[in-house]
Amino acid sequence: MAKAADGTTKSFKDCEPCRDASTCRRHLAFLHEHAYHKWCKDNNFESKLPDDVKARKTAAAAANMKQGTLDEHVQDIVPGKHVVPYSDKLFREAAVEWLITTNQPIHAVDHPSFRKMIDIASRATNGVVIPNRKATRAEIVETFKKQMMRLRERLNTFRN
Repeated sequence: MAKAADGTTKSFKDCEPCRDASTCRRHLAFLHEHAYHKWCKDNNFESKLPDDVKARKTAAAAANMKQGTLDEHVQDIVPGKHVVPYSDKLFREAAVEWLITTNQPIHAVDHPSFRKMIDIASRATNGVVIPNRKATRAEIVETFKKQMMRLRERLNTFRN
């Protein structure tokens, strides 16, 4: 303890460099960081050293940058709930659009297999479920395998 000019007593550390410190925080961070952190922990005090404040701000910003998800809000749409009512005009427009966007020859609409497909689809009462590319590919491969088996059977029959 030392006496000031006005008669009050002031305490100071016995640290020689401490007597000449320009700012307490910078001095603590430079010379007494471990002791300051221990004191903060013992007294349940949040460190005010610039590096510690910056680290807390960075951690808070990183926590706030976590992107939310829509998983619990997204629901699957059940196919067939909305059936577009049929009209000849709407069918012609859809057929022309299909020809153009898939670069089909114009005589594709006259092909018997196309007409058969449309005829089958027209009997549906709750819309048509169109298979995706993977399912279509699997069906083509399965049809090919069946055709190959039939061909083998026919060739084996002729051989005997």
